[in-house]
Amino acid sequence: MRFNIVSSGSKGNATIIQSKNTVLLVDMGITLTRLNEGLKEFNLELKDIDGAVFTHNHSDHIGGIRFLSPNIMYGLEGTLPPLCHKVNLFEPFVIGDFTITPLITSHDANNPCGYFISDGEETLFYMTDTGYFIEDNLPICQNPDYIIIESNHDIKMLLKTNRTYELKTRIMSMHGHLCNEDSALACVKIIGNKTKQIVLAHLSEEANTPEVALAAYERIFKEMGININKFMVKCANQHVSLIGGHDNEN
Repeated sequence: MRFNIVSSGSKGNATIIQSKNTVLLVDMGITLTRLNEGLKEFNLELKDIDGAVFTHNHSDHIGGIRFLSPNIMYGLEGTLPPLCHKVNLFEPFVIGDFTITPLITSHDANNPCGYFISDGEETLFYMTDTGYFIEDNLPICQNPDYIIIESNHDIKMLLKTNRTYELKTRIMSMHGHLCNEDSALACVKIIGNKTKQIVLAHLSEEANTPEVALAAYERIFKEMGININKFMVKCANQHVSLIGGHDNEN
């Protein structure tokens, strides 16, 4: 399994995941041009996408669905147009090589979710846009090979921004976004002896930086007695692709 986080952040999200025989897209909130650039990095084209799964109905995650066929799109009730496939929390479904299980999240959207994805050999945990990590997911999502998890903001930085009080409150609420520390604490519960790579995703461009997010992770992991150097930890970017997975383990 390998993946390309083409874009991650409030301006648009899309991640390509590829197994031996299947190409999966998680969210499509970017331009077709940008998606095609990401596909080209794997020598793929739009027609090669076998399935697209969606986390929730905010425009930065579904704004580009008009470029995809409803026949390949999957999401929880209320996420996608009527002709698309409906899936249910904690009920696995199959797209080619991939077995995909929707996980529960807490966000101000219709039926938001994350995903646990397996190609039969490796597994990937994908979760962004959640105010907190819901431990009902743990029986399904522990010890993946790869983790892509939201680390949206640093609380002090967020409070210093020019954003409205209402927006700051929303972001920090139980239906908002994970701060760096809460992301790290969730990650500690998910990692296991198979985990190789951790990608911090959906970083705020105003209320976070990769350096601040990684420092929070290092601090939390140290406090929990875990050597963070055992894992490859990187931050996804709004504007530049991040490639990971089986071909990028060193």
